[in-house]
Amino acid sequence: MLSSSFVQVWRRLRRAACALLAGAGLSACAAGPSALPATVEAALQRAGLPREALSAVVVEVDGRASPRLAYQAEQALNPASVMKLVTTYAALDLLGPAFTWDTPVYLDAMPQGGSLRGNVYIQGQGDPKLVVERLWLLMRRLRALGIAQIEGDIVLDRSAFELPAHDAAQFDGEPWRPYNAAPDALLLNYKAVAMGFTPDAAAGVARVRYEPPLAQVELAPSVPLAPAGTACGDWRTGLRAELAHAARIGFQGVYPASCGAREWSVAPADPRGYAARAVEGMWRELGGQLTGQVRDGQVPAGLQPVFSNPSPALAEVVRDINKHSNNVMTQQLLLTLGLHKAGRGSFDGGHAVLAQWWRERVGAVEAPVVDNGAGLSRAARLSPQALARMLQQAWASPVMPEFVASLPVLGVDGTLRRRPALAMGAAHLKTGSLRDVAALAGYVHAASGRRYVLVAIVNHPHAGAARPVMDALVDWTLHER
Repeated sequence: MLSSSFVQVWRRLRRAACALLAGAGLSACAAGPSALPATVEAALQRAGLPREALSAVVVEVDGRASPRLAYQAEQALNPASVMKLVTTYAALDLLGPAFTWDTPVYLDAMPQGGSLRGNVYIQGQGDPKLVVERLWLLMRRLRALGIAQIEGDIVLDRSAFELPAHDAAQFDGEPWRPYNAAPDALLLNYKAVAMGFTPDAAAGVARVRYEPPLAQVELAPSVPLAPAGTACGDWRTGLRAELAHAARIGFQGVYPASCGAREWSVAPADPRGYAARAVEGMWRELGGQLTGQVRDGQVPAGLQPVFSNPSPALAEVVRDINKHSNNVMTQQLLLTLGLHKAGRGSFDGGHAVLAQWWRERVGAVEAPVVDNGAGLSRAARLSPQALARMLQQAWASPVMPEFVASLPVLGVDGTLRRRPALAMGAAHLKTGSLRDVAALAGYVHAASGRRYVLVAIVNHPHAGAARPVMDALVDWTLHER
């Protein structure tokens, strides 16, 4: 039996030989191992998945050696949310980590005696992170101009993006799920309302808090508590929330006191009208009065903004996207690429920018079908070998630190915080899951000190059972068996 030290020396010599052959234009080492590791094979069997369901690549980040694993790697598959890696890296590369979005605010008259006898215009430019706290600051700045009453309208300019009609129920029949929200040039709080539940045993109810406050919507202030001793369980279903009506959010069920304080984010009905309700609700929450209405429109030519509300830097936005797999933020990013690099804030514009960028940065390897850029799609396609090539290129790029830092850390945070800590912090990986899809891609720091790109995609009706398979592949890569 060969000693482990001999095997390590042999591997180093083989890698060096492959690198020399590659430099000479030869391909003797180009084909990577096509046999799956035994531990991965066993995990597939336990999961009831056929070998053909998995496609995977494991290759060193510098690309100087042949892949450790290249199994069905050329297949173009649905990558689910792993597609976000393409959109976010392209954005960092093309716009720069310090890029920010501005949301300018205009007045068509000067305030006098606490009143504005005119209109306020809020112009959306695609900011993906105009959340409750930042909407509050925007409205507070407006109040600080000496405006207590607007004797006109608040006009929302959403013309920066050209968007197709969107049915929030089309993808999976669950329109109240925030991940189904459509992008918007003036995207406020991801078009979601966060409902906070706090039990009040003395009153026999759970008090309900809503953020942001929504104008012209009847909001149930409380929900009855479940009988004493009721387990927390599936408390959301037990609430029997009424979410189908644009003018009302209510509950027909109960809330278990054993749950303690909990929060639930939902996308209310009439998403197109959400921004108007949120803006008016926040304005009135701050004590502002409005004699007109909140409506859509455009900023008149020639007006200059009185102030602008800047977003966090792109590096922070990308971190939020990849750590928590935010779909609508990713779509905002794709549309922003179209707006700033092609002059068209549309999906077609974003596709054109990404296609050109892929040719220049990644090369001749097949380009992805990005669709909405977020992976919330049945049409998106990407091969493991193409994604691995892109990840190798990203590792060598100037924006590598920001890109890698945006990925969930194994056993620590984001979508990987509850995954087995095989070696805590040793892997930065993006997850992806849809019905019939499971995926994992990113970087693994092996015990030997080498760093690898890992990409694994399962497309199969039972892909939901593939998590132990992915864990086995990560463990194999970590320990270089």
